[in-house]
Amino acid sequence: MSGEMKGLSRLWRPPYELDVRLTVGLHRRGGGDPAFRFDGDGTIWRASCTPDGPGTLRLNEADGVIEARAWGPGAAWLLEGVPDLLGASDSTEGFRPTHAIIKDTMEQRPGLRLSRSGRVFEALVPAVLEQKVLGVEAWRAWRYLLRRFGEPAPGAPDMRVPPPPEVWARIPSWEWHRSGAEAVRARTIIGAARVAGRLEADPSERKLRSLPGIGVWTAAEIRQRALGDPDAVSVGDYHLPGIVGWALTGRKVDDDGMLELLAPYAGHRYRVTRLLELSGAHPPRRGPRLPVRDYRGF
Repeated sequence: MSGEMKGLSRLWRPPYELDVRLTVGLHRRGGGDPAFRFDGDGTIWRASCTPDGPGTLRLNEADGVIEARAWGPGAAWLLEGVPDLLGASDSTEGFRPTHAIIKDTMEQRPGLRLSRSGRVFEALVPAVLEQKVLGVEAWRAWRYLLRRFGEPAPGAPDMRVPPPPEVWARIPSWEWHRSGAEAVRARTIIGAARVAGRLEADPSERKLRSLPGIGVWTAAEIRQRALGDPDAVSVGDYHLPGIVGWALTGRKVDDDGMLELLAPYAGHRYRVTRLLELSGAHPPRRGPRLPVRDYRGF
């Protein structure tokens, strides 16, 4: 059996308590994500278009040790990035929670770390697809586009590697329509694909928001996943202000109210919102749910 078929491997023992599934799960885009899979035995699979080419990463945990195996041209790059993916670059220095609900959730979720994928454009595409639509709509488009234009993942041919930027830039308009993504989101992704190299080199909020179609919400969603930015707040999110306001004050607030409540946690505002989302202290649902739209029929 060739080395590529066997893949490369490494063992890594995190020097902190780690919930692997909780930490890397934010990279999954819906239950049918072709590039990310949880197996019933706890195995985690992730396909990525790395700087060295396509690759697939498999993670298993046993007795506090992470066994990582990777396949494809990007295998070595993926293995080198395992610690960052599992939160090794995350630091809670300077984080002093004063609200009981935040302290309690930290104690209940001691293995939560902020993950860093290191792939900016790969985080950008699904974030743009999720702009102003329900998750099920965005995930449907993501599945279609990866199945249509992503290549089989090395070592896991039933999965798909997200296409490189040059492929996204060439997707024709009718394929975007078939995916359910309307022209505005398609143009944003195509425009970003044309400058993807510059985004990888400078993924600052200023640089991201200089692109047409990338606002504060999208930039934050990208930086949370690609960089593990502990302060990137998803301002403009449909649910988040209500969750933050309800958890910290017992009432729903708007974006300005959310930012005011988070101000004492500057530097760790995303960490706080992540903890509050996990706390279960969400406001009761009132009124009709947003309808699921299907742009393919327009």
